Amino acid sequence: MMIRAALAVLACLQAAPAQPPLSLASALETALSSHPEIASASARLSQARGARKQAGLAPNPQLVIQAENIRPSRSANPFSYSQQTDNFVYLQQQFEPGAKRSRRADAAEAAIAVAGHELAATRLAIAAAVKEAYWSAAGAQQTLDLLEATKKTFQQIVEYHEIRVREGAMAESDLLRVRLEADRIELAANQARLDAQRARINLFRAMGQSAFPDTIFSTSINVGSDPPITPDPAAALDRRPDVLGARAGVEASRAGLRLQHANARTDYSLFWGYKRTEGFNTMMGGVQWDLPWRNRNQGNIESAAASVTEAESRLAAVEATARAEIEAAYQEYLIRRRQVADFIGRFRKQGAETAQIAQAAYRLGGADLLRLLDAERLRIEIEILSVQAAAQYRQSESALQSAMGIIQ
Repeated sequence: MMIRAALAVLACLQAAPAQPPLSLASALETALSSHPEIASASARLSQARGARKQAGLAPNPQLVIQAENIRPSRSANPFSYSQQTDNFVYLQQQFEPGAKRSRRADAAEAAIAVAGHELAATRLAIAAAVKEAYWSAAGAQQTLDLLEATKKTFQQIVEYHEIRVREGAMAESDLLRVRLEADRIELAANQARLDAQRARINLFRAMGQSAFPDTIFSTSINVGSDPPITPDPAAALDRRPDVLGARAGVEASRAGLRLQHANARTDYSLFWGYKRTEGFNTMMGGVQWDLPWRNRNQGNIESAAASVTEAESRLAAVEATARAEIEAAYQEYLIRRRQVADFIGRFRKQGAETAQIAQAAYRLGGADLLRLLDAERLRIEIEILSVQAAAQYRQSESALQSAMGIIQ
């Protein structure tokens, strides 16, 4: 009977789909290759490139076909179309002085640079969100695994104390205390399960996915002997896409101002062609332009100059914010690293030793049940605290990398 039951359990395990492992690198790769916001930013970059292509095109020539002096024919005064009309066929070409076309191309190139940095900023923000969500989900899953293992251990303790109560070696009140502690741990495990599910869903949402499958987090949350990160704010500013985008925005505003100055120059058109008048074939030509008496584009020039001032102020604000973010992320990283390196390891060792001493004393009759339960509860809390500290350290490490403009 037991063999058949074991075989049945094994068959169920083999039939159940295995949970696919998910590393931090693969989560980032999935997010950066398929996230809808990145696709949207890429489309905006393509739009800017199309606008650049259009900005470099010259105006098309115009073909004009015109007939004049057409009137109805009367018997008393007959009308001859070939002899009594004026017919024109000529080409007209518009010219743009002041290097307008090159100014438009420069402004479009600057817009491409801005769109490119916006795409990079979107990628960096998504990578930062994925890394934070990954470490949160990995920490929540490890906390759940810890509580599940503790729940199984306490179930064995309950069964052991039930046997002792039946044998008359223990008071039933002590069994109730053990059962109460086991129920408390099961309640904590249920809450941890909810937290793990919520963190997993948040991770796949940060990755831009619409499915939220169960998974195994293969990148370890445990902290090793990795070298400390020392940020270089100047290099980070030259790497952060939001700062680069703000700098490109200043250049785009300046290019727009140059374009508006060029647009203050009026366009002119030259035409040359054929004219037939009263049966005679002649040539014709001329020039046409707008007289800049009232509209000299002064309003657009003033607006473009204000845009330059705005872009420069925005750049200063972005750089100041970036420096503050780098410093804040670095200070948090140092505190989290110090916690993991100096405190957590010692706390875990002391908690384990306290629990072992209490267990040994309880078996020998030198300690009561409450002291044993308190020591075990403290050990569990320290283990959960260590997992949370490791997850927070990983998140602070990722936040510092993102503040420095590093995706991976």
